[in-house]
Amino acid sequence: MHAISRAIDRFCYKHPRFGIPRLMLYIVFGTGLVFILSIMDDSGTLFSRLAFSPAHIFRGEVWRLVSFIFVPISANPLWLAISLYVYYMLGTTLEQTWGAAKFSLYYLISVVLLIVSALVFYLFGVPVFGGMVSVYYIHLSLLIAFATLYPDTVFYIMFILPVKVKWIGMVAAVLFFYDIFRGFPLFPANLIPLPLVLNYLAFCGDTLKRYLNFHKRKNSKTTINFKNARRELERKQQAKSYTRKCEVCGVTDGDDPNMEFRYCSRCEGYHCFCIDHINNHTHFK
Repeated sequence: MHAISRAIDRFCYKHPRFGIPRLMLYIVFGTGLVFILSIMDDSGTLFSRLAFSPAHIFRGEVWRLVSFIFVPISANPLWLAISLYVYYMLGTTLEQTWGAAKFSLYYLISVVLLIVSALVFYLFGVPVFGGMVSVYYIHLSLLIAFATLYPDTVFYIMFILPVKVKWIGMVAAVLFFYDIFRGFPLFPANLIPLPLVLNYLAFCGDTLKRYLNFHKRKNSKTTINFKNARRELERKQQAKSYTRKCEVCGVTDGDDPNMEFRYCSRCEGYHCFCIDHINNHTHFK
């Protein structure tokens, strides 16, 4: 995947004008427009005319190769508005990070992979329904890509609960695979969205690898330091011939095993004194 990632970066560097600036804005606007038109559609057939359908595509309805992108993933106005806002923010941030060329290429490859995967299954006699080829999977991959690039960014769930986006990305990844394998009775058609994983790894695999390696080294270093500190403490304890020592006269329980020692409650910190000086010393402040 590293070689593919390098090739993508070279292509975007050589073709800076490739892509559509503010692509996510157009997708969000188009989705909102389709939703509004669907409310005005008394026949209730608008979504079915725009959804992905290999059978209809091969009959000449080629607009479905693009129009399925704008089919809303929810019929609830509030949930749709929130999801469109979130995906607009994710897409805009990724475009600012990658540039318009790389972000457009990511989205375009995602769309093409879904289409090719569905058509290949269909040509091999596998029933393919519109719900299997949905922008839902593309937008989930956007969320996972964002979480990979900005793992420590904080989202506020319901505007109250702060959650780092890396945990949200993990949940999105679980939902992605859960939704695929939930449709296992439709096997192998349920595997249509899986090529999107390859697209994610091609664009974000290097970043993910660096992040995992960093935490691995960090945890390994912490473990090594802890072990070294424990060994050093054990060595010092073995080297000492006593466990208690008076802060005033220096007598230890090694010098006089019968000597009584006490800790002063008025001194700051833990200071030990022999029985002769527990009430006769200058308090530590």
